[in-house]
Amino acid sequence: MGLFGILLGLALLMWLAYRGWSILMMAPLAALVAAAISGEPLLAHWTQTFMSGAARFVAQWFPMFLLGGLFGKLMDDSGSIKSIARFLTERLGTHRTLLAVVLASAVVTYGGVSVFVAFFVLVPMADEMFRAANIPRRLMPATIGLGAFTFTMSVMPGTPSVNNAIPMPYFGTTTFAAPGLGIIASIIIFAFGMWWLARAEAAARRAGEGYVASAELDRTVDDRTREQAAATGGFDPAEIDHGKRSAGEPPFILALLPLIVVITVNFLMALFVLPRLDFSFLAEQRWGGVTIGAVAGVWAVVLALAAAILTVIIVNYRRLPSLRETLDAGANSSAVPILMIASLVGFGAVVGALPAFATVRDAVLDVPGGPLVSIIVSMNVLAGLTGTASGGMAIALNALGSDFMRLSAEYGIAPELMHRLTTISAGTLDALPHNGTVLLLLQISKLTHGESYLDMVMTVIVSVIISLAVVVVLASIFGSF
Repeated sequence: MGLFGILLGLALLMWLAYRGWSILMMAPLAALVAAAISGEPLLAHWTQTFMSGAARFVAQWFPMFLLGGLFGKLMDDSGSIKSIARFLTERLGTHRTLLAVVLASAVVTYGGVSVFVAFFVLVPMADEMFRAANIPRRLMPATIGLGAFTFTMSVMPGTPSVNNAIPMPYFGTTTFAAPGLGIIASIIIFAFGMWWLARAEAAARRAGEGYVASAELDRTVDDRTREQAAATGGFDPAEIDHGKRSAGEPPFILALLPLIVVITVNFLMALFVLPRLDFSFLAEQRWGGVTIGAVAGVWAVVLALAAAILTVIIVNYRRLPSLRETLDAGANSSAVPILMIASLVGFGAVVGALPAFATVRDAVLDVPGGPLVSIIVSMNVLAGLTGTASGGMAIALNALGSDFMRLSAEYGIAPELMHRLTTISAGTLDALPHNGTVLLLLQISKLTHGESYLDMVMTVIVSVIISLAVVVVLASIFGSF
């Protein structure tokens, strides 16, 4: 009965989330259903197990969510995102429209801007370019998705995204884990995605299909999509129109400067500065009894985002009509996403505490092929079921992180490889039709699954699966690099 309770609770959570019910409310309910069928004490699991798991996640990740929200909103209101996107699209021209949109999407998101903030700038700009190049609008989501939430979210070394950060405390790694494998995987994703888009564009032209105007684009997001989108990223779409935007745009170099600061400071802090400082005091119990290796990755990203925020404000101070309103909106944008993911972690904590979970754990860890296959399977399954890479990773690592680390030591597998396989694996099936990022991008683009989802499958799912297969082969031969 305990195993049935776990499966029923998970099914209930996924079904209700897909129907648009808030995860904040449904995650504890699903956890209590699983606990009740297992004959476990309900109130104890809610207040002691669920809340403890959720609170640990908030305590660990709130600084990063907060700073990420502030940075994204500042980049939006200052006109920096628009300046970067406009520069790249103008330089590459309409004859390279697909490449221009992919690169513009990749640059801003690799630099730390939330995909949700980027969407509201990139979609109208892409629409203009697709009209000028006479490319069918239905290819817009696949094009933006390739640049915005594939290799820049979880594959490229150094990306400061939440997806790339969550494995760090479990494996003692940084965002630059297994850089060689990450770069190779990114090239594969980019190359395959561009090949597919070029093929789709050519097929459309042969069929006489071109740009057809649709309903006027706007920034309105319905409540259901907002709920589903907030659970997949670090920015609440409801805050996108709060604050005040600049009437102008900074020059391209000044707009790009904060993104350069993010990557540079993250790199220096993670690999050179923090490891060389004396943090022996962290071993004291009042600091959690941790080592610098367990927190250096998180600290590096936090410092990088803080430095980038100061850079945006200094460079664009005169362009920000109301700095306080912008900062308020950015801060508020982080609250709902982190609480939603924390609720998923709380659900996972309750499931992990049930006696029947031992059966699930043994089944996952005993998958033929060793820990590499185990981590790939678990991340794919949970990311697909939850519709969120970060939520799926958080649930799996909270329940099995110590087991994966133990197995990696037993098999002689570098933690950096475990980190990179975790992030790539979670970034595959998370983009199924119920994923909030997919839903938000389609809604902003005024397109439907029927019109655009097949091309999205190829550019944001199949491309990542191919890269994952190549990484596994390379890692099996050469190890982590």
